[in-house]
Amino acid sequence: MKDQTAKSYRDLHDHIDALDAAGLLVRVDRPIDKDSEMHPLVRWQYVGGIKEEERKAFLFTNIRNRHGRTYDIPVIVGGMAANRAVYATGMGCDLSEIQAKWDRALANPIQPCEVADAPCHEIVEEGDILKEEGHGVDLLPIPVSTPGFDSAPTLSATNVITADPEDGVQNMGTYRCALKAPDRLVVRMATRVGGAGGYQHYLKHQEAGDKEMPVAIVLGCPPYVAFMGPQKLPIGMDEFVVAGGLAGAPINITKARTVPLMVPAEAEVVIEGWIDVTKVEPEGPFGESHGHVALEEYNMPMRVTAVTRRKDAVIPSYISQVAPSESSVIKRVAYEPLFLHHLKSTMSIRGVKKVSLHEPLTGLLRVTVVTMEAGTPTPEVWRALYGAAFFKGDCGKICIAVNEDIDVDSPDAILWAMAYRTNPVKDMQLLPHRGQGHGPKREHEGEEDSSLLVDATMKSPMPPLALPGREYMERAKDIWDEMGLPRLLPQSPWHGYSLGAWHHVWDEAAKRAAEGDYLENGRISVRQQVPGLKPETRVDPDLATVDRELEHEEFRLDPTEGSDTV
Repeated sequence: MKDQTAKSYRDLHDHIDALDAAGLLVRVDRPIDKDSEMHPLVRWQYVGGIKEEERKAFLFTNIRNRHGRTYDIPVIVGGMAANRAVYATGMGCDLSEIQAKWDRALANPIQPCEVADAPCHEIVEEGDILKEEGHGVDLLPIPVSTPGFDSAPTLSATNVITADPEDGVQNMGTYRCALKAPDRLVVRMATRVGGAGGYQHYLKHQEAGDKEMPVAIVLGCPPYVAFMGPQKLPIGMDEFVVAGGLAGAPINITKARTVPLMVPAEAEVVIEGWIDVTKVEPEGPFGESHGHVALEEYNMPMRVTAVTRRKDAVIPSYISQVAPSESSVIKRVAYEPLFLHHLKSTMSIRGVKKVSLHEPLTGLLRVTVVTMEAGTPTPEVWRALYGAAFFKGDCGKICIAVNEDIDVDSPDAILWAMAYRTNPVKDMQLLPHRGQGHGPKREHEGEEDSSLLVDATMKSPMPPLALPGREYMERAKDIWDEMGLPRLLPQSPWHGYSLGAWHHVWDEAAKRAAEGDYLENGRISVRQQVPGLKPETRVDPDLATVDRELEHEEFRLDPTEGSDTV
């Protein structure tokens, strides 16, 4: 053990400064009601037509409630992943480097450093004062996440620390925690297969005949530590060592004051206590990350034994519920590279370019889009669809394979591919016996689910998309902007492009038409008149046998040139 030393990684305060410097932070100094206004205000940037790259973190500094009570502690919403740029800022690298950084951290974990003098212990409340209104957790400006549906202010941006009672290895998970009294919370840990690591510890304490389980709820970890909660790491791996791998240096940790656990030394707030493993208490309703309100359930009551914090503490709150949201961005950035690595490296599937988990409303879990290189053999497309469907138990209800020209973030583009590039009886399959996973229906209630696989890739070359070519659309956009017309938000696809069934002769004809020389095209086509053919017979330019005048030699076709035309 040693005294607090200079850290080589950002804490939450450093992260907020970095967001501000990058233009990714909105400071809200006007009065805001934490229970009825805070989350709805931030929610508008997800449902108000604002592009993902324009979303920002919100720092609230003038917080109150309906009764006129004010709070001295600021709250940051969207501070970890309002968009992917915010997440990348927390990771200290470009977005394209995030997966490689996770891979290095997992391969090169670094043990944490225990310190005695920790910022998270600058202010401490213990004992009877925790029962008083305005103290304990009641001191904290915890917002109501889904006003109109939630029954309590709820901690959402948590790193909940528990330890295996057999080997002492700690686990860190992001679980919701509802405020019930100044000294009592109710914690919800996922009990489904593959769910919360903390719940496995809960079961072991029950099996051992214990009455309580020690727990520390951490708010406002350094970003490298905060990202550990939502990340799916191998069971039994201590998240502090992986966070050290991300930082490239040991993470400072310190002993909790009233429970036998280690907590991040630079945490903003730590709530210590004991979870009762012998009884449960009603909790909820609460708007969940799967996009539906989780109805009232029995969950784990926790008695609070200490609340410690920094003097200048800032509390984070995740904007979650219906995707897109902060929690869905965190998961998407983490999960998509894992899917891609599984298909390309583990399964060695040819032609896989990327895997995209559809975010709006479906929350990453229900719709998976696999982008395949054009011309990939059909068996490889189907191997990719099967691999994506079964890689993660709570993802992949609908798996769709598309080509690279399809914008995977555009439902319209995906439906377009399904409408024109599939034959349902050949290109769709149903897989039975899937679990329900995370959602309004629960797999432990016995109801099975299934998966739909769709091959929406092109099976042969197709004609171009019938929109003006890119150069013409870009020229028109310049005129639009020059005229001061309403700001454009281009929706892909916004220009035409070739899909294989096209010939350079038609490029030349199109260029002449766009330059006002359609009469020249007419002089060329009149010489290609053919008797006896049925109308709507397609023209193959390479097989045309019309004599041409010498002055049109530049338009003569090379009979050896191949054609993609069917």
